Parts: sequence; structure tokens; C-alpha cells
Amino acid sequence: MKILIAEDEPKTGVYLKQGLTEAGFVVDLVTNGIDAVQQAFDDEYDLLILDVMMPGLDGWEVLEKVRAAGKETPALFLTARDQVEDRVKGLELGADDYLIKPFAFSELLARVRSLLRRGAGTQVQTTLTVEDLHLDLLKRRVERGGKRIDLTAKEFLLLELLLRRRGEVLSKSLIASKVWDINFDSDTNIIEVAIRRLRAKVDDEFPVKLIHTVRGMGYFIDSPEAR
Repeated sequence: MKILIAEDEPKTGVYLKQGLTEAGFVVDLVTNGIDAVQQAFDDEYDLLILDVMMPGLDGWEVLEKVRAAGKETPALFLTARDQVEDRVKGLELGADDYLIKPFAFSELLARVRSLLRRGAGTQVQTTLTVEDLHLDLLKRRVERGGKRIDLTAKEFLLLELLLRRRGEVLSKSLIASKVWDINFDSDTNIIEVAIRRLRAKVDDEFPVKLIHTVRGMGYFIDSPEAR
């Protein structure tokens, strides 16, 4: 499951991203409303967590633009404003939940999981598939040809990223930022090693190879006939 957090308070943003990542989610963090809109348009998310008071555009304006673009991604507002009219405004704009600061992370996590379950039958994607490879986002389970494949947390995130961007060549720098949350250093071979280990589990025992390399550009996953 992939979540976008828009929070301009640095400590709160880092705290939320770390906690949700440790809970098994893929998390992107932005610190202003303009970047939040751009990110929501450029990528696909299962949930938006929006602070109301942000520079550029506030959380209400972000959600208004997202909904106007036809995106029905579930949205949770975070705010220190506890007036009834504020909560009503957010819900009328299309928010799915509203959490008042300060809050316990356990409550946030419970609300996040509830929203994702609520939307699982409609807009929220819970499985990713190519050929006979299946990734279950809720159960954190991977199978190929009916055989269970055990992955580390980072391998799971890497495979999820490849599947979400199926057919798209992903550069090493993009993979490093999305999976490891770091800037890619060309002197390291962390990406090559990770891809090699993932291939060993996902491809080596099967006649049809799904993970492909485009020399000098990056990696992608897809059916052989789609190459």
C-alpha cells in the first residue's frame, strides 16, 4: 500500500513517515501543498494524509484539486483546528476522516488501516500481478506459480515498486529514493545487489523471466512478449 503524507512540520512528517514505513507501507513525504498536488497527480496512491495548514496550498485546496481531477483516493486530514465547521468543511470537500493534533500514532495507524480496508473493494488496489507472479499488499505475501516466495522487507518494497510501474524502466536513482529513501551514489552497488537477489527468488527457478535490465538506464518488470 502506498501513502502520500503532506505535512509542513518537519518532525511530525519524519515521525509519521518512519512509523508508517515500519508498519509496512510505502510512504512519500512532501512539505507543502503545491508539491502535494503535483505528487498526487504524478503517482498513484492508496491514501492521502494531508495537514490542513500548509504553505503554498492548504490541505483543503489540495483535496479540492485532487477531487476536481477525478481522483477518488481516500484522504485523511490532520489538523490542530478542532472547530466543528472545519471538520464539516473537510468532509464536504471529500475527505474520508479527520484527526485532531496531537494524536497517538496507534490511533492514526488504526484509522489508516480502516480507510484502506473500507476502500479495498473499490479504488484501492490490494494485489499486483504479472504473468504467474502475484503480490498481496494486505497480507504482505508473494507467490509465483502457486509457490510462496519469502522476501525481506526491502525486497518486497522493490518488487512492489517494479510492479506498480510495470513496463516502465526505473533508474537506479529512482529506486534508491523510493525503496531506501536515499540519494543514489554511483560508487555503491546496492541496487545491483538488490535486483540480483530479487531475481534469484522471483526468476531463477522459472523458465519465464520477468525482471529485465536496460543497460545504462535501469530495470523494469513485465511479460517477455511486452518487451
